[in-house]
Formats: sequence, C-alpha cells, structure tokens
Amino acid sequence: MIGDLFSFIVLGFSLSIPIGAITIEMLKRGLVGGFWHAWFVGVGGMSADVVLMLLIYFGIAGLLTGPAAQIAIWLCGFLVLVYLGVESIQGAFRRIDIGSGENRQPKSLVNAFFTGFAIAISNPLNIIFWISIYGSVLATSLQVMSGGKVLLYSSAIFIGIAIWDLVIAGSAHAGKGYTGERFMKWFSIIAGAALIGFGLSFGWQALAKLFPG
Repeated sequence: MIGDLFSFIVLGFSLSIPIGAITIEMLKRGLVGGFWHAWFVGVGGMSADVVLMLLIYFGIAGLLTGPAAQIAIWLCGFLVLVYLGVESIQGAFRRIDIGSGENRQPKSLVNAFFTGFAIAISNPLNIIFWISIYGSVLATSLQVMSGGKVLLYSSAIFIGIAIWDLVIAGSAHAGKGYTGERFMKWFSIIAGAALIGFGLSFGWQALAKLFPG
C-alpha cells in the first residue's frame, strides 16, 4: 500500500521536472511577486490536472482524441501561450521596482491561479500525458485494485506535483531579493520568447492536422 502510494508520488514529481510553460510562468511570477504568486500558478495548473485526470478516469478520453478535438486543443494551446508570451515581453518594458517590494505588474493571486489553470488545461502536451501515461497507469492499476482505490491512489500524483511546485515557488521567492531591474527585464523577454515558442509549436501541429501531407 505504502509502496503504491509512493510510486504515484514519484510519478507526479518526476513528470513535473521537465521545464515547461507552467514552470516558466511560476518563475516569472515568483521573481516579481514572491512565493504565493508562483505557488498559485502551480495550484491553478494542478486544478486543471485534476479535471483532466477525472475525465480520463470516467472514460471521456475518447472525446479528446478525435481529429476535430485535437485540432481545437492545439489551436487553444497556441492562442493561450502566444498571448502570455507577448504579454510577458510587453511587461519587460514597463517599469520594474523590485527593491521597494512593489510588483512590476500587481496582479492578484486569482489572476495567477487562472493563468496556471489556462496554461495547463490548454496545453496539448499536458493533455497527451494524461491520456497516454495516466491512461496506461489506470488500465494497469484497475487489474489489481478497485475503482475507488485507484482514484484515491491516483490522487497521490498531485502530492508529487505539489512538492515540485513548492521547490519552484521557494526558489523563485529566494531569488527575488537578488534580481535587479535589468535581470527581470531580460528574464521576462526570454520567458516570453519561450512561451511563444511553445505556442508556435502547438500552432504548427494544428496546421499539420488541418492540412496533412
């Protein structure tokens, strides 16, 4: 029992480590607004993951694998990430005041939450993970456990994700006091470019599905 729970925790932690759009947004928010702004981006992302996990658990994955649904998912990911990337680059040229403790963009924690949720729920790679990897784990686990027990154990994935989010939020908060205006300007530009890059790759996938061959 403990071993099964631990394996799900390790799975969630391991799959969170690769740098993606959520991690970039958490670092950007954390370096400007501190721990809670970064953490709430992560919480928003985890909330989207809960929605996706439940969809897979209750057998609705088929609705996300059809050609039309896949095109819509890729396009949605393209629009969300390109928008956030452009916003990040634009924000780099606004005045930054870190030393006085004031945020460059004094957005609320609610905004951070919904930004994280939007990134995760519209990220095709995230959706593919839940359909493929979690779908496989679910199929295997259902052979030896009851449905309710599998759902309970699956929830341990979010413990691993939360641990990684704490690491990122804590690191961003710790680095907040050592970053100056010039650093934050370039970090916002680089982070924005990375988000746009992710978004463009999703847009390319959508075009490839719309116009195969």
